[in-house]
Amino acid sequence: MTINFLNSQTSISGIVRDKDSLPISFANVFIKLQGGNSIAAFTHTRKDGRYVLDVQQSGIYEINFTAISYKATLFKLSISAGEKYTQNAILYDETTFLDEVVIKSEKAIGVKSDTITINAKAFAQGNETVVEDLLRKIPGLNISENGTIKVGNKEVEKVMIEGDDFFEHGYKMLTKNMNASAVDKIEIYKRYSNNRLLKNIENSDKVALNLTLKDDIKAQWFGNMSLGYGVVSENRYDVRTNVMSFGKKAKFYLIGNLNNVGVDAVGDINHIIRPSSTDDISSIGDYENSESLLTLNSSKPNLRSERTNFNNAELASLNSIFTISPKIKLKVIGFFNSDENNFYRSTIDHYHFGETNFINFEDYFLRKKINVGFGKINFNYDISNNESFELVAKYSSEVANTKTNLTFNDEKSKETLDENRNLSDLKTVYTNKFRNNKVLIFTGRYISEKTPQDYFNNVFLFQDLLPDGVSANNLTQDSNDKMKYFGFDAHIFDKKERGNLAEFKVGYENRIDYFNSALQFLEDNTTIVSPEGYSNDIKYGVQDLYLKSKYNYFFKRLSIEGKLELHQIFAGLAGTYDSKKSDRFYLNPSLIVSWQIDKNNKISASYSYNTTNAKILDVYDGYVLTNFKTFQKGTGNFNQLDSNVLYVKYGLGNWESRFSSNASLYYYKNFDFYSTNALIQPSYSKLEKIIINDRSMVRADADLSYFFNSISSNLKIDANYSVSNYKNIVNGSELREVKSKVLVPGIELRSNFKGFLNYHLGTKWTVNEITTSIVNKTKDNLSFCDILFSFSKKFNADFQAERYYFGNLSAQNSRYYFIDIKANYKLSGNKAVFSLSANNLLDTKVFRQSYISDVFVSKTEYRILPRYILLKLDYRF
Repeated sequence: MTINFLNSQTSISGIVRDKDSLPISFANVFIKLQGGNSIAAFTHTRKDGRYVLDVQQSGIYEINFTAISYKATLFKLSISAGEKYTQNAILYDETTFLDEVVIKSEKAIGVKSDTITINAKAFAQGNETVVEDLLRKIPGLNISENGTIKVGNKEVEKVMIEGDDFFEHGYKMLTKNMNASAVDKIEIYKRYSNNRLLKNIENSDKVALNLTLKDDIKAQWFGNMSLGYGVVSENRYDVRTNVMSFGKKAKFYLIGNLNNVGVDAVGDINHIIRPSSTDDISSIGDYENSESLLTLNSSKPNLRSERTNFNNAELASLNSIFTISPKIKLKVIGFFNSDENNFYRSTIDHYHFGETNFINFEDYFLRKKINVGFGKINFNYDISNNESFELVAKYSSEVANTKTNLTFNDEKSKETLDENRNLSDLKTVYTNKFRNNKVLIFTGRYISEKTPQDYFNNVFLFQDLLPDGVSANNLTQDSNDKMKYFGFDAHIFDKKERGNLAEFKVGYENRIDYFNSALQFLEDNTTIVSPEGYSNDIKYGVQDLYLKSKYNYFFKRLSIEGKLELHQIFAGLAGTYDSKKSDRFYLNPSLIVSWQIDKNNKISASYSYNTTNAKILDVYDGYVLTNFKTFQKGTGNFNQLDSNVLYVKYGLGNWESRFSSNASLYYYKNFDFYSTNALIQPSYSKLEKIIINDRSMVRADADLSYFFNSISSNLKIDANYSVSNYKNIVNGSELREVKSKVLVPGIELRSNFKGFLNYHLGTKWTVNEITTSIVNKTKDNLSFCDILFSFSKKFNADFQAERYYFGNLSAQNSRYYFIDIKANYKLSGNKAVFSLSANNLLDTKVFRQSYISDVFVSKTEYRILPRYILLKLDYRF
């Protein structure tokens, strides 16, 4: 593509220095028309302080210079087309404090201490619907396909609104629903602390986002209603509403969503119900949950989830935060989510290993109805400037009914699975900053959860499990894991001179699982037999008494962090016929060394030795049906597994840099690990967990990002490579070694023009190879091209194209293309927006993909949502 307007560019260059005439590297330089809000060009200074900007039209401009710890400077320039200009700048020191996080400047990007403030208007291109769309346009923010937000390579802890957090790590509920037009600025908080009393105490590397709203809507009820309906297709609809009020005493956020166009309005629901922290502060119990062994959900292809998501979703959420007094704040969150998902799949599995060689055929239709209700109360009491108390109580109920129609090797069957998961969770946190440099935190938590499952299949595949002369024609399996957890700990922080930090934590955790399962073979409605060895009735309890210590030492640009954990484990396993007890002690040490070479170069390395204790899914000793033709069982015994990890990372640049790059190397060694002893045959498979010595994995990752001023575009290149080996037993074979290699390189380019055209294009390859006595290999590719046409401030159109290639499929089935188009027109006053979206314009009916493992090659066909055109009206009030 040729961009002709580059021929008339005007060049502005110069050097940025401090008051001592020393060059300032990586200072922000941007230019905009006087009185305007849009950025005409943006860059950073090089290491020698020099910069170059290009603009495309004449006029009076304002050129801005900003840098961390310096006062911002602005100059006015009268520019004529085709000329070259020089504008130098001197920036003077500015004293900042960590508490100063409010930036009043209207610049596109402002940096002050640990806060980066981004003007949303400067990066909006007019086709954004929800906050997630807006965040994708901002350089340095990486938004995954499922909505996960990262600043550089670090996932954000939360996304707040006006400083208040509604959804914690379940922030996708916010970013996938809130209207982008309400956002004034995006603030990035570096070195963020979840606990206000730990600010400037903990050595945090956490990142959080805060959305500030436009001034004219803060003190009133506002929101939007979006109504969409299919105009030349079968019944399709997409209805979305947001109603908000952010007053000083009370904040309300109401969300509603109805759609059958494949849109997931919630994201990973577990991030809302079970939010987890990336640190080890008040996180006791975050990863405790009961287990479900049987699932009818099918794996989905590697393309946008809404293309295969035949859904009928309903979401209603009411969220509020009340400031009862200057010291007391109450947060109440509740939502109800109902969905009906249909899924279609046809599979050919070719099993080929050793002397085994057979093919299985499956045609699969699944319909799943699920209702989730969730409520949460968060009570915060600032007892004093140095004391706080927090109470979190939540309850969740998840009811699901799944039905399938399955044809397996010409045998037709119907399955049903009823599930009813219930969770109660209570946590308290007391924090006392009893000295300026010392903080003590007490945390207690109680969790109760159960996951009953009732399964039925009207066809019987396991004749050889019956006694001679006995027959059956259907089966049932009932199972349940009731989990109860209690834990408490005391955590002390002691900040030393030069930022050194000592931490000590002592605690106790007690988890008990009551797991039972019963498999029954029936003739019509009469139970014929409950096979021996295919049921469980166990109680598994683990008590962990621990002491954890950590010390951070800083010397100039070098930091050293040492950790040591001491665990005394008391475990008990009571089965149907016997009981076992075990008392074990172990240590987990780790060491992290970081060297900040200079402002833009950092290298770090870490080593850790880990011992982990067996979970409930590792110890049950009876077979459990986990899908219509697979049985699994655990070891029936206590086990502790040992491993170590070595990690090295180099980083060049940072979020504010024009050029940044990261490279990392990861080595993982299991001294012992869980593998399987498998019996695989055409009608069904049995998998038994076993413990085997020595497994390893090496992974290398690299990425770079560079902003080209000349074409106002950001280039990203990334690649990761991993190689691993493990061992297993299949069909009575000797212990065999399996080697796996995966290579994933990718490149993309995104523009940030303030003109007629913008683009986002890229490609990614995935090469996968698994080696046993034979070699299975796949080579897949995804390429995409998104083009945005901004015809005026009121009218724009977005063209999206995707190409998929699968090397393992035949030539006529190896390539798939998708085209989507969306056009938006704003009515006068910008209160209403009409949009017309056309999805899957080529009307691709099916999508085929190949998978490989150490025992089979699978070729799977998925049904795709047919072409539809949606007319939508979005009204903002």
